Amino acid sequence: MMQKTIFVVDDSLSNLSLAEEALEKHYRVITLSSAKKMYSTLDKIKPDLILLDIAMPDESGFDVMKMLKDNKRHADIPVIFLSALTDTFNEALGIELGAVDFITKPFSEPVLLNRVRNHIQIDDIIRERTKQLTHMKNSIVLTMASIVESRDNCTGGHIERTTIFLKSLLNAMVAFGVYADELSEWDIDTFVSAARLHDVGKIYVPESILNKPGPLTDEEFELVKTHTVEGEKIIDQMIKQTGEAEFLHSAKLVAAYHHERWDGAGYPYGLNGIKIPLPGRLMAIVDVYDAIVSERPYKEAKPHEEAVRIIMDESGRHFDPQIADVFYKTNSQFILS
Repeated sequence: MMQKTIFVVDDSLSNLSLAEEALEKHYRVITLSSAKKMYSTLDKIKPDLILLDIAMPDESGFDVMKMLKDNKRHADIPVIFLSALTDTFNEALGIELGAVDFITKPFSEPVLLNRVRNHIQIDDIIRERTKQLTHMKNSIVLTMASIVESRDNCTGGHIERTTIFLKSLLNAMVAFGVYADELSEWDIDTFVSAARLHDVGKIYVPESILNKPGPLTDEEFELVKTHTVEGEKIIDQMIKQTGEAEFLHSAKLVAAYHHERWDGAGYPYGLNGIKIPLPGRLMAIVDVYDAIVSERPYKEAKPHEEAVRIIMDESGRHFDPQIADVFYKTNSQFILS
């Protein structure tokens, strides 16, 4: 089993040394003498637990804690405060900010080791349960999406392919720093899984229309367009009944907005530019790409190169130009063997 990593953040060198001696035989211990050094190290290493001094000269432990909880990448790291302050006000404030425990200084090595070991074990249990729940949630979503897709004989494999394309596009956007501030707050895997529900509203579209071998009439196309608002309604009901926030909220945005256009000529709401939520703008490209390169009863599949040309011709009209640019730079990743 991989050794757990513990950050010890304290401006006292003697406290850092004592903590390291107590923990180094059991954990990978990284000692940091300031909040500034901790921030720098967090960019490279995510610890399993942070032991954090409250009274530091450059930035208090309480301020550091607020920063951690405000950053989605770091919010789930358990923090134990180290403090010579024993008044109930400071303890209450620390717990309110999200600390899992307090250890009073000066501390003994056995007490420190036992408290750390207990919280590491608790955190392992929580993470395993979370992993199980995530797996169950993903299985339910995949089943729902598969049921919807099974009604549409024209788009077999669409959900799984767009899932792969979306993950590639998002990874590329992170690498290029496009919409970096917004994406830094996302759990990419959660979003990609939620996007499988982008066509869930098609459950209300008659199969005779979904599987029509020729072009749709204007009336039929208007009915197909309702799958966006119907999907939004379905997911809204799921949110109300389950209280699920991030996962279903992402699914709702993708379902509702993946047919909006950058120039405002899309549906259902005719939004334009950045008024279209980013999840919808992302899904728009991968959805259209898959439609172009896939065979349908009423059309042949077009080659990858032509799909790339079509999408780039529509950059700034149908698609967000920044996302289209990332797609162009990394489009080879969309070729499935």
